[in-house]
Amino acid sequence: MRDFTYPSIIATAKLGFRALGLRFTLSGTEHVPREGGVLLACNHIGYADFVFGGLAANPSGRNVRFMAKKEIFDHRIAGPVMRSMHHIEVDRGEGIQSFHDAVRYLRDGEAVGIFPEATISRSFQIKEIKTGAVRIAAEAGVPLLPVIMWGTHRLITKDHPKDFSRGKTIALAVGEPMHPTGENPVAETAELKRRLESVLDETIRNYPSDEQPEGSWWLPAAYGGSAPTLEEAERLDIAEKKERAARRAAKRAAKKG
Repeated sequence: MRDFTYPSIIATAKLGFRALGLRFTLSGTEHVPREGGVLLACNHIGYADFVFGGLAANPSGRNVRFMAKKEIFDHRIAGPVMRSMHHIEVDRGEGIQSFHDAVRYLRDGEAVGIFPEATISRSFQIKEIKTGAVRIAAEAGVPLLPVIMWGTHRLITKDHPKDFSRGKTIALAVGEPMHPTGENPVAETAELKRRLESVLDETIRNYPSDEQPEGSWWLPAAYGGSAPTLEEAERLDIAEKKERAARRAAKRAAKKG
């Protein structure tokens, strides 16, 4: 797949990282093959995760094609940029096309990125994940890699102001590959979740302690932080969905009026 804009966008992003004084720690990147289809299943903790998640494949010289929600592609600026980088549009109301697109990319030897949690985890832990990742990997016959990002949420995430002050650490960790068969997607998805949780736990414990003191909002409650628990985060997600549905209903009513 020909890339005209991806290299320049990566170069620009790296300049931005240096300007922000970001420090990167990478582990397990040797699990990303240098060629052939591979699916990267990433945790989702911030709005810039698709920017940072691709760095997990950077040491292998791969460009990752991320599956991202349709709303980004509908944006007048972001949309053309996403298409130029050959990312995959996901319509949450009709996901079958994105499934087939991802399988086609993988069979063509591309590296594809997916966020199996679908939306940002307010608890910063792994919430319930969908079976799409294991089904796509099984259908394409490619390895599935658990990928963890940590520290990206300190820049920009839900319910908190942006913070682009200098000197933050961004940790990226890649776990050992899974090889889903698709015979039992539910069980294989549970295994993917277990592996994501394990890599996340190790990543949090290895993160610089002076950057996540006890009580930090970006640290999960289970680790002494003040982030919502998984249960509290789920209630916030439900409330947000209801609020969005109410806004959409109000807009429809206003148009009819």
